[in-house]
Amino acid sequence: MLRLIAVAAGVVVLAGCAAPQTSTVTVLAAASLTDALDEASAAYRAEHPDVEIVVGYGGSSALAEQIVSGAPADVFFAANEATMQTVVDASLAVDPEVLLTNTLELVVPAGNPGEVRGLADLADPQLVVALCDPSVPCGAAAVQLLDLAGVTASVDTYEDDVRAALTKVALGEVDAALVYRTDVAAAGDAVEGIEIPEAASVVNRYPVALLADAADPAAAQEFLDFLRSAEGREVFERAGFVAP
Repeated sequence: MLRLIAVAAGVVVLAGCAAPQTSTVTVLAAASLTDALDEASAAYRAEHPDVEIVVGYGGSSALAEQIVSGAPADVFFAANEATMQTVVDASLAVDPEVLLTNTLELVVPAGNPGEVRGLADLADPQLVVALCDPSVPCGAAAVQLLDLAGVTASVDTYEDDVRAALTKVALGEVDAALVYRTDVAAAGDAVEGIEIPEAASVVNRYPVALLADAADPAAAQEFLDFLRSAEGREVFERAGFVAP
């Protein structure tokens, strides 16, 4: 009898020493959120070491299609409301909320070798110009902005997401591109930004939502609550995003 009690007590001790269970929250997010969302995720992990945040970045439209096609994810953070609506229409997004806004800016390599001065220069066939593909939010916004300014751009390459366009500028592969102002800030000294007055009329609204098929909805909701909190919003504001 004494031996049995000792074994049972040993089991209790071992159970008490077991490692805490770790939850994983998988987020699919617009490429323009990369730096700010990475920082926000790290801040959340510092306060919640038992939660792993895994983020996949890309063009919002492609991510929305992946979700509708059954890609496993817990949270979707899009760069415009149209792509979120695709997920809503499939009954896969729970109560989307617009958390941030962003606007476009003209970006050129450091030193501005193409001597670009404004939107009208994008019509110059002598310049190498990159835009986001019109199917993704930054591309759709670029089309709207160019139409508003009455400029027909001479486009040499269409990119799948805004970070791909930004990379081509930073590497000096193109003379100019239209990206979000937050991306210009994130690139630092590798690029120069040129503000566009008309950009204030073309605002991208970034909705975020819990997904209906979330593997751990409670953990995902807690992370969403953090993003919506004053601490989370401060991270995005430092990156140049604006509250709606």
